[in-house]
Amino acid sequence: MSKKSSKKSSKRTLKSSPKQSKKKLLKLNSLDRLSNKNFSEELKEIKDYFDEIVFDPNYKEEIKNQILDSQPYKWGHIDSLINLDLLKSVRNEILNEIHFTRKETDIYKVFQSGDLANLSGLDSNDLSRLPSLLKLRTALYSQFFRNFISYVTNSGKLSGIKQDMSLNTYTKHCHLLTHDDVIGSRRVSYILYLPDPNSTWKEHYGGSLRLFSSIVDNIPESDYHSKFIPQFNNFAFFKVQPGKSFHDVEEVKVDKQRISIQGWFHIPQKGEDGFIEGEEESYQKFSTLSSLQSKKLQKYDYPKQIKLLFPINEINLYKKFFNNYQDQFDNIKIEYLRKFLNPGLLELSQLKKLNDIFLNESIVEIISLLNSNYSKILFDLIKKSEFDEVMPILQNQIKYPWKLAIPSSKQRYMYIDGRRVEELNEDSINNDSQINSLDSPNFDLLKDSTNNKTLKELINLVLFLKSLPFKKWLSIVTSLVPISDQILIRRFRPGLDFTLATTIDEEEITNISIKDSSVDAVLEATLSLTPTKEWESGELGGYELCMSMEDGQDDPAVYRSAKGDSDDSVICISQASWNNVSIMLRDKNVMKFVKYVSWNAKGSRWDIHCQWNVQARCD
Repeated sequence: MSKKSSKKSSKRTLKSSPKQSKKKLLKLNSLDRLSNKNFSEELKEIKDYFDEIVFDPNYKEEIKNQILDSQPYKWGHIDSLINLDLLKSVRNEILNEIHFTRKETDIYKVFQSGDLANLSGLDSNDLSRLPSLLKLRTALYSQFFRNFISYVTNSGKLSGIKQDMSLNTYTKHCHLLTHDDVIGSRRVSYILYLPDPNSTWKEHYGGSLRLFSSIVDNIPESDYHSKFIPQFNNFAFFKVQPGKSFHDVEEVKVDKQRISIQGWFHIPQKGEDGFIEGEEESYQKFSTLSSLQSKKLQKYDYPKQIKLLFPINEINLYKKFFNNYQDQFDNIKIEYLRKFLNPGLLELSQLKKLNDIFLNESIVEIISLLNSNYSKILFDLIKKSEFDEVMPILQNQIKYPWKLAIPSSKQRYMYIDGRRVEELNEDSINNDSQINSLDSPNFDLLKDSTNNKTLKELINLVLFLKSLPFKKWLSIVTSLVPISDQILIRRFRPGLDFTLATTIDEEEITNISIKDSSVDAVLEATLSLTPTKEWESGELGGYELCMSMEDGQDDPAVYRSAKGDSDDSVICISQASWNNVSIMLRDKNVMKFVKYVSWNAKGSRWDIHCQWNVQARCD
């Protein structure tokens, strides 16, 4: 467990130059000049910036029909958009003059430049170093091209005033997870690709644009529907469609650089043709962040939160034991605990140290929770499953008792929850939401129903974590009394799985409580059981990160970017490891995520995740 260290990202766009000094900022840019010209004058200036095919009326109709026939939602691509000499010059300027900053959050890892829409804020020396990039921006936001995009996408008028574009470089391990681009006034998303123009970008390199269909609006499928493999001068674009336009950028798997210009056309702003009062505000309510927090959509969240209150006599037993544990320690089936736990963790002096740490920090990490004999048995079994069994990739390849966490705009991983089989389609989910309370986990039954040795032993460990002796031990470490639990066996597969940063739903706390004594938080533990190595640096992902949620971060763009740059907000990071557990008292202001596991990882991240509602100790 460690504090995350990162540097504040620079907002500079250009690489530093010794000639840069205090100079007056230019007040006028090429778009301002074009806005004072009529359409024919503009067209004359930009015509040489585009590939000539863009001006062919038949080609425009071809692109429109391509979009009408597209799946899983309306999107299109232009194979050659910009004049080749101009775009090659743009790429050279990017490589030689633009400064990129690495940024990593729960949803992406990428190298980003500053905002290209603000090129007009650079001084004359800076602008003289980016003539081709200025021409490209002028072309993309020209009236001609905005009309072209508006027509083929049937998206309505597009703003020429509000420009929104930036440079991204995807190198090995870089990725962007599933999202729908619904932020603010965005109307059309686009990506102009600039990989090496002298070679073909191959499918196995990764870095493709992948599009997802939806189970229902705002709930994307787990498996992608379509894939676009980018080549130099390709231009992919789609109308931003709330609840539908889900896509991601596949992880780049090789040591190659995939440069792109990502941008958006926005709805017309005040004073522009096509402006509608209140239209931007109506867009805001469709943001993905709002969707993730929507109560209505929570029935599509799997795994379900199934925590039943322990019997009152059991809870009273923990209380009675806790207040006298030093006298009763030998009576809590110590031999049963020794079958699983590291013997050092059964010594009263060690328990006192752990308890002191937890009371001071609300979190404690325990190295080598399981004893060496049991740890080796489990290690060998999980490693054998990792390397000898075929890893399921698609949703329909995952077989019970394993299940798939959804939706992919929030999470994707395999898990075992001890419940019955579930079908992840609209009808089954609607039926399942009505009978959840009747279907509580039954790991005893599950253990008897499987012949897989690894699953049997993992389930056996879950049964230990649910046992009375372990919960008494947990009470000693935390000074808390467990009153309900949910335990999941989880597997995060390389190149596929993650969870995005979310908080605890307040209902998770209040739905399971005892009047006047329950704690306004939940107790969580994650026992990492990952048998493979090379996770320590964090480059392969798979780490679990906890951070405090800061006030005023309601905008999804801020929500997704500020966290990775703020040391103060990070509470702890636990790398994927073997036989280490972190125990934390987590309130509703703590966000947590498991970082996407890189395709290049040696194996999956395996863990057992536990959550208990708890009562405060009553002396």
